[in-house]
Amino acid sequence: MNYTLRQLRVFVAVAQQGSFSQAGQLIGLSQSAVSHSIKELEGEMGIRLLDRTTREVLLTEAGEQLSSRLERLLEELNTTLRDVRSYGKQRSGTVRVAASQTIAAHLMPQCLAASTEHFPDIKVMLRDRPQQWVLQSIRNAEVDFGIVVGPLPEEDFETEAILDEPFLLLCRKDDPLAAQQTIHWQMLNQRQLVLQDYASGSRVLIDEALRVQQVQAEIVQEIGHPATLYPMVEAGIGISILPALALPLPEGRPLLVRRMVPEINRTIVLVRRKNRSLTPAAEAIWQEVRQQALLLTQQRKKTPAF
Repeated sequence: MNYTLRQLRVFVAVAQQGSFSQAGQLIGLSQSAVSHSIKELEGEMGIRLLDRTTREVLLTEAGEQLSSRLERLLEELNTTLRDVRSYGKQRSGTVRVAASQTIAAHLMPQCLAASTEHFPDIKVMLRDRPQQWVLQSIRNAEVDFGIVVGPLPEEDFETEAILDEPFLLLCRKDDPLAAQQTIHWQMLNQRQLVLQDYASGSRVLIDEALRVQQVQAEIVQEIGHPATLYPMVEAGIGISILPALALPLPEGRPLLVRRMVPEINRTIVLVRRKNRSLTPAAEAIWQEVRQQALLLTQQRKKTPAF
């Protein structure tokens, strides 16, 4: 059978109204369109559903049976569609987000605060872990989405870039480089560096920058947590390279940052499993993180922190 949902709706309207013209007014069709739709339905079913006279439209016995059942089925269908539509607008529940440690510490607090304000019925659970753990938790569906350093070579993710930020030099205030307002990468030649280890998404990018800029430096310490960079540099163990997102520096320490030229950036990306839709609540938080990253970019343009 090749009848359509529209034909069934038209038939029910005619059965309820007892008139082609009144049914047409109810559902927004002309009388001739209603009549044509009924004829098509009867043709497909191979049975007369309505008896037409000059004054009224009457249901046949077959029409009576069809009408009584269709009214209930169409009402159930309408209820189901309304429920699905309501779910699509739902902004409640728990959203689990994983982020690399620097991102979790310096971007996510404002994201969480904004999410609480804009979506009070959504509970966001943040997990701050090394980048590879974040990616694995996305693969395993342990979190709804993540925020990491891109680009990602994996083909099983969908990503959206939300923030570009430069790498900066971190040194003591009494370091010879502190006297320079802008640092050329080559000035790092023969210096001792303290860098994050390869659990950080930034490390591969820093290694590549050192290689491209032909910097020969000694990496004397590789640490796991980004906060450990500050006491290492303060103790004179070496200088470091960190992303702008790690600012501001801890107060009261004899440290400063300097721009490096040429400017080399890292990109922060939102990540989710490929070909998997987010829940409405997770989509709302995804967009909130995206918006907060945009606001941070605009704020830096107005009031540079370095």
